[in-house]
Formats: sequence, C-alpha cells, structure tokens
Amino acid sequence: MRKLYTFLMLALFTAFSLVSAPAIAANPQVVFETNHGNFIVELYPEKAPKTVANFLQYVKSGFYKDTIFHRVIDRFMIQGGGFNADMSEKQTRPPVVNEAANGLLNEPGTLAMARTSEPDSATAQFFINLENNVPLNFRGPDPDSIGYCVFGRVLRGMDVVREIAITPTINVGPYYNVPKSTILIHQVKLITQPL
Repeated sequence: MRKLYTFLMLALFTAFSLVSAPAIAANPQVVFETNHGNFIVELYPEKAPKTVANFLQYVKSGFYKDTIFHRVIDRFMIQGGGFNADMSEKQTRPPVVNEAANGLLNEPGTLAMARTSEPDSATAQFFINLENNVPLNFRGPDPDSIGYCVFGRVLRGMDVVREIAITPTINVGPYYNVPKSTILIHQVKLITQPL
C-alpha cells in the first residue's frame, strides 16, 4: 500500500510539473550582434512591461539593424540604438512612460532606457551600465529624481560590452564621446530558445 501511495504521489507530482512547466514562461532574451562580438540580454517584462514591449517592437521591426553605439564612456555606460553610422538620427515611435520605479537598479550589466531631461521621453535608445550608477536610480517621483528605467541585464558577453567601453572616442559636432571607430550593431534579434 505504501509503495502504491508513493508511486501515485510521484506520478501526480510529475504530471503537475509537466503541465505547469510551459505556463512558467522564461523571460524574453535578445542577442546583440555587433562588429565587436555578440552579447545576450534578458528582459524583465514583469518589472517594466511597457518598456520591454516598446523595446521588442523596435527589435522585431528591425529598427536596430546597422545602428551604432554612439556614446561610450568607460567606467560609466555605453549607449546606442538611435543613430546610423553617419551619425544621422533615426525616426522613432512616440515615447514610452518611465518605469524606473520598478525596483531594478542601474548596476553593472543592466540595460536601461536613455532619455532626455523629460522623464517620459525614452523612445529607442538604450544604455548598458558598466558600474553601480546610483545617481541614475529612482529616488522619487519628481522629474529630477525619477531616474532611468532598467529593463534587462546582460547574461552572456559582458566582455564584449567592456571591450566596446574602452574604445577611444572623439567629439562629432554636438555629440561627445563618439567612438573613433564605428561600433556597429548588425542587428538585435529575439532568441527563440532562451538560455
């Protein structure tokens, strides 16, 4: 009787696991393919649903194909996603609401939305933090304290990100910290089978 009970409990547990496993979907992951190598980022739709949906729309439309990392500051961050190699700015969709109050911090390897001084102005540009950039975190609802929304993290290839970060930079017109040699994003693709 005890063996039968153990067998039934094991069978029930296995069946439950098989039924519930697909229901627990993995966070979406994207691969950044660059001329310096590839890196993989996991996105957090539960923490930043509007931001992740906005970013994935740009990814799926091919918007990031042949854009560049146009602002690189070692020991701070690398920024891209809005300019072509000739430094012409790409046309974007309307901005997304700032979700910086989601509990995620601007820590090394995190992906966040770039924006202007207007809190809800982020569109397509993003940056990857290289350090604990505490001043960029949410500190309150005021425009000066709202911070920058983190919505993902580099899972693999942080060495590529750090290599990009040490690229020598120049000023190009009104733009500062522009890589001397183009850091090209060939494309950003959604990974169909996450790590």
